[in-house]
Amino acid sequence: MEENYSDDASGFDNTKTFKKAKNQDNVKCTSTDMNNGSSVPEGCVAQTGSKDTLMADFRAPETDLSYKLNAREKKIIDFRGKLYLAPLTTVGNLPFRRVCKVLGADITCGEMAMCTNLLQGQASEWALLRRHSSEDLFGIQICGAYPDTIAHTIDLIDRECVIDFIDINMGCPIDIVVNKGAGSCLLTKPMRMKGIIQATHGTVDTPLTVKVFGRVSVPVWLIILSDQLLIIALVRTGYFEGRNRIDSIISDVSRWGASAITIHGRTRQQRYSKLADWDYIYQCARKAPDTLHVLGNGDIFSYTDWNRHISDCPEISTCMIARGALIKPWLFTEIKEQRHWDISSNERLNILKDFVHFGLEHWGSDTKGVETTRHFLLEWLSYTHRYIPVGLLDVKPQRLNWRSPSYFGRDDLETLMASESAADWIRISEMLLGKVPAGFTFAPKHKSNAYDQAENG
Repeated sequence: MEENYSDDASGFDNTKTFKKAKNQDNVKCTSTDMNNGSSVPEGCVAQTGSKDTLMADFRAPETDLSYKLNAREKKIIDFRGKLYLAPLTTVGNLPFRRVCKVLGADITCGEMAMCTNLLQGQASEWALLRRHSSEDLFGIQICGAYPDTIAHTIDLIDRECVIDFIDINMGCPIDIVVNKGAGSCLLTKPMRMKGIIQATHGTVDTPLTVKVFGRVSVPVWLIILSDQLLIIALVRTGYFEGRNRIDSIISDVSRWGASAITIHGRTRQQRYSKLADWDYIYQCARKAPDTLHVLGNGDIFSYTDWNRHISDCPEISTCMIARGALIKPWLFTEIKEQRHWDISSNERLNILKDFVHFGLEHWGSDTKGVETTRHFLLEWLSYTHRYIPVGLLDVKPQRLNWRSPSYFGRDDLETLMASESAADWIRISEMLLGKVPAGFTFAPKHKSNAYDQAENG
């Protein structure tokens, strides 16, 4: 999980209201305080409120898209046909989400934050809840082990943050999470899972999503909208390879109260070792009751992938995009414009420049802010080098699982961007952020088998 920082380690004070900053200098994004801790839109600063405002909800300017709504004004979240950028660990930070919004994403979601860290007021965890005003449909993802912990966290977030939905992660397979009794550990504790859902149901009227692995190892997303329970279930096909189970419980998911289900076409055991099983997703979608919306997820990497899944199975409402957006965030543009974009190296560099600009706004332009921006730029470049330019393909489109041999691009910059060497990623960062400090090295947090550890600048 990405490390971010904040001045206010406890989140927000109830006695504060907020106003629009006159200039960027008013927003304290220092070397230690990367993103100021909470999900108030960027460009807002704290100001002590008057007595009349102490009893009022946070009110942003009327022109701000992210103002906090009262219960009767909660947004109706309709995922049908919308382009949804999935929660992405490390790289799915605020500057990256801004890039994706510019390129056509409709829905964005922050990275996973741990409930205990939020309740302890850890600045780095509150920073993950930060949203930008351009994120007009935005949710956050939290993870915890106990009903009371999650309920208290959601109550705090609902009072203090400007968000559209909350996702509770009950499917994370990472050891450090599972060993604390959270994430996929909850699949062995169905009664605790039930307690968590019941506790959260009575806590807030903010749209709430819950991601879990059930007794058959399926992650579920749950959304609570005002007094109406709207549940979106995000599931893998099963736990072990060859033992798909979702089709046998998809009617139960609806009966339990789910209004929608997102199916990732792999088992937990498979991870990303095989292509997503869209035939099985179709099978589940066709078996689902009419009251249950089905969303597909897995290996979306072109507008033709998107079109094929929607046309082959009209029962699917939409698809969620994850790794494809990391490798080529202009995928959202391709889907909306229905074309394979033969993007040039200079156009790709301009997208990286946008990220750097957003990063310096977000993390600060001092020495620490520059190096933080560089770090997350390098993390992103560890994915983008896998893109193969459309103009070099004999067969279109590129598939997400393709690993091309080394090749020469149509210009030197395109060749540089295709490099698997961290030393070359560092060279790209120096084009945008200046020379790295003496002795600088970089290793990506999520290493692929192809990562070149030998050449590291």
